[in-house]
Amino acid sequence: MQEWIIQVINQFGYFGIALMIAVENIFPPIPSEIILTFGGFMTTQTTMNVWLVALFATIGSVAGAAVLYGLGRFFNAERLDRWIAKWGRILRLKQGDILKATKWFERRGKPTVFFCRFIPIVRSLISIPAGVAKMNFKIFLLLTAAGTAIWNIVLIQLGALMGTHWEKIVEYVDAYSIIALIALILVFIAVVVYIIIKLKKRNVSPKEEDNDLE
Repeated sequence: MQEWIIQVINQFGYFGIALMIAVENIFPPIPSEIILTFGGFMTTQTTMNVWLVALFATIGSVAGAAVLYGLGRFFNAERLDRWIAKWGRILRLKQGDILKATKWFERRGKPTVFFCRFIPIVRSLISIPAGVAKMNFKIFLLLTAAGTAIWNIVLIQLGALMGTHWEKIVEYVDAYSIIALIALILVFIAVVVYIIIKLKKRNVSPKEEDNDLE
């Protein structure tokens, strides 16, 4: 994979970077950190410019995110809700869960789209719920471009700074990815536990409340 990425950048330059980053957004397992850091390194060995590498990488990211956003718009909340009504019991989901999640995303979706651009894997997949929630497309593109540009510039600059040792940055990003994913899982578990506790408190029967008063 790494050799193929290097070969594409060597052969197609900026356009190769844009294409691979777009594909990386649609298929997250492709490592963007290799593309970006090697792109940064190439600016020290060729006529490629750091800011143009960042620009084309960001264009590729936004293009890939737009595809996933469109996928989310196609599988809209209403359609997913009908699917859950039929098959949701398999995943222990009930009708209305998707609509509730969509309403939550409508309230907090903007900062979520921006900050998730710094979290591996999630940075790509967050485009789908944005589409499901029908977030304003222009705002989605703006937030995606802003968050992605920061991520891209940092990795490209680090690749340029490290020069021939650019692969070290990939190792550090891999470590960061593991830590970020673990933190995300822990936050998710904490939220689930909080919701369960809250639901249990709501479901306390009046009889139990009367007994407590006695």
